[in-house]
Amino acid sequence: MNKLMALGLLLLLSMTAHAGMDMGMRMGNWGMVMNENHEQLPQGCDKVAGEENITIKAGREYSKEFPGTIFGYSQHEFSFPKCTKVNVTFINEDDIRHQFMIHGLPTYLHSEGMFHMELYGRGETTGTFITPKTEQTYLAHCDIAQHMEKGMKAQVLVGGGSGDLPSVPGISGQLNKDTYDLDLSFPNLLVLAFLLLLGFSSCLFLVLKLKK
Repeated sequence: MNKLMALGLLLLLSMTAHAGMDMGMRMGNWGMVMNENHEQLPQGCDKVAGEENITIKAGREYSKEFPGTIFGYSQHEFSFPKCTKVNVTFINEDDIRHQFMIHGLPTYLHSEGMFHMELYGRGETTGTFITPKTEQTYLAHCDIAQHMEKGMKAQVLVGGGSGDLPSVPGISGQLNKDTYDLDLSFPNLLVLAFLLLLGFSSCLFLVLKLKK
């Protein structure tokens, strides 16, 4: 009898945990939303201090302002107070997959500390999270290969943030900038002089030939 009760309790706990996971995840042929949180308060928050609604658009259109990028977000920085419910509307304006992911959130509320929104193509979805009681800057990006490197990177400031992240378009410079120093060594100058002389001689030859 005790074994049956223990088995029943284990099954109940398993179903409860599974139901909790389902509540934090929605998916379909349109995409997915993972680890959203509508109600559970982060540690230190006595109540939801407020509610904000934001819209984030993703696509090639938003890279035009930043040379060297291919993709982008309509906004690359977001600032929220602590303990605030944030309702996100995510819109993909391209025909390829794009994501909006926030990293570093409390793991007891978000699996792997991540709030994840994804659309497989053009479309729109919504998701919700509650900001922690911190003064921190969180990374937001698209995790599809090379999408972040090509412009889909943003930062989320909570409680004023903890400074800017590197390489956020329109916000901060590159962490490691490419440099191309001009090599004025003697061999290179000699080659340059030869090429200039060759070009001048070719032009002079053509001019004299045309005069004949």
